[in-house]
Amino acid sequence: MASYKDPSFQERTALAAKAREKALAALAAKAPIDPAIAAERETARLAREAAAAEKSAARKAELAQAKADKKAAAEAAALAAHKPVPTEAELKAARDERYAARKNRKK
Repeated sequence: MASYKDPSFQERTALAAKAREKALAALAAKAPIDPAIAAERETARLAREAAAAEKSAARKAELAQAKADKKAAAEAAALAAHKPVPTEAELKAARDERYAARKNRKK
């Protein structure tokens, strides 16, 4: 089994320095980005962001409308389910009808 001292510390640091220099050289050799291409990419990015924001706003508006519709439907259902309180005259007329129906049944 190899010892951890096989490549010495100095050799390992030298290898790391060489690798770093090689990476920096490759980065320096890379062609710079063309300003026209950079502007095109920026425009495309802004268009994507605007489309996403528009889609998000449309979705939020749709959810708000659905919530308002649901609330209105619930209120309408509550109003439809709410029976109006009969007046005294209506109560008396219903009582008289029941009384008359009972009298007619006995005959």
